[in-house]
Amino acid sequence: MTSTTTAAETGSGTLRVVHSAERCPEAASGAMLRQGGIAQETVGAQKIWLGYVELGPGLVSAVHHHGEAESGIYIISGHARFCSGDRLDQPQDAQAGDFVWVPPHLVHVEMNMSDTEPVRMVVARSTQAALTFNVPTPEGWQPPRA
Repeated sequence: MTSTTTAAETGSGTLRVVHSAERCPEAASGAMLRQGGIAQETVGAQKIWLGYVELGPGLVSAVHHHGEAESGIYIISGHARFCSGDRLDQPQDAQAGDFVWVPPHLVHVEMNMSDTEPVRMVVARSTQAALTFNVPTPEGWQPPRA
């Protein structure tokens, strides 16, 4: 190792704890709160982004996709509905303890099915880039509440 080689280049480095007050705000889709925990801005991460996302009671995200990024989601608490597909006609529900995988370029929406409790999630992305691309809502689409 030469003196110009950085810890990130060698895979070494210092273990870091990122406290909740140190999270960095990220671009979110509509009404969502998105904060980076393990990110380039917080710890110098190069290959992974891990953060906290919250969707308030009864709220629905904007229609969006994350470009080339794969996303993995862990539901901490609440009842979320994810709608995907060209017409957002493929709803799937996720609750506390569930994992959700969102493949690259998949247009989707997150919904909070509760009118009283937020949905809290841990989200991992395969890229550091804040890839959130809001797209038009399909004509006639209404969030499925039933």
